[in-house]
Amino acid sequence: MDISVLINALPGALAQGLIWGIMAIGVYITFRVMDIADLTVDGTMCTGGAVCIMMMLSGQNVVVSMIVATLVGMVVGMVTGLFHTWMGIPAILAGILTQLGLYGVNLKIMGKSNQALNVDKYDLLVSLRYVRNIEWYKNTILIVAVFIVIIVALLYMFFGTEYGSALRATGCNPNMARAQGINTNFNKVIALMLSNGLVALSGALIAQYQGFADVNMGRGAIVIGLAAVIIGEAVFGKIFKNFALKLLSVAIGSVIYYFVIQVVLWIGVDTDLLKLFQALVVAVFLAVPYWKKTIFNHSAKKVVKANDTVEKEA
Repeated sequence: MDISVLINALPGALAQGLIWGIMAIGVYITFRVMDIADLTVDGTMCTGGAVCIMMMLSGQNVVVSMIVATLVGMVVGMVTGLFHTWMGIPAILAGILTQLGLYGVNLKIMGKSNQALNVDKYDLLVSLRYVRNIEWYKNTILIVAVFIVIIVALLYMFFGTEYGSALRATGCNPNMARAQGINTNFNKVIALMLSNGLVALSGALIAQYQGFADVNMGRGAIVIGLAAVIIGEAVFGKIFKNFALKLLSVAIGSVIYYFVIQVVLWIGVDTDLLKLFQALVVAVFLAVPYWKKTIFNHSAKKVVKANDTVEKEA
């Protein structure tokens, strides 16, 4: 195995990890802040990419295309939220229903299963070919890093406001939040809109980065998002206590995840088994907190038992 091959692939893995990190931050909002398992993201990822690509093909500016893609993602989040709050459907099933419906919607948006851009004819914000660009304002890695810093700063300020605190209270203890006069159903809808807007933005960036949008491009996105969240918490949980740093750790977790995947590909693991490996990575990192708790409690009980024995003998 040639180590130079792995080294050459790392900038691309870093760029992808950062782009998917935006999606992971969206997953963090629902999964950790609101305690909602939202499976809409698999469909929203494609929707964001499809809207962005089709608008650019129609002659729209890349910034306008990304803004519209984000807004469409927020509408998708609202649909899932209304399914959950207004129709009383459990959150996980509401997400599945929206994701299922989006498959047909995405096909209609693109007109076929995939749409590609001629990257030489369009002014893209990010692209695979810009990963090693020495001009900072064109370098994909730096541009996406700036995006993440801005997003984290805005979210930190938002969740620090009175309404942002109400959102966090809704996720922490909905019964107590309702007792304080907070409209928890409305807050859930807003959180889902915010989350899916970020996922759609990530999808728009991914579509530009790879030069095309495909109806299956978001499949398994929730797995990657959860992996980034869990890895970020496992690695930085003891260090990052501030909310902004927790959001940042999610993006870094996404980068670590893509580095691991790149190493796996470099080793020569069968690509047909890549999805299986992704699922195993998430399962292991999800189990780490439980293992720590179990082992710690078991060790603590042993210490207490030993101390009691010593005291009795004394």
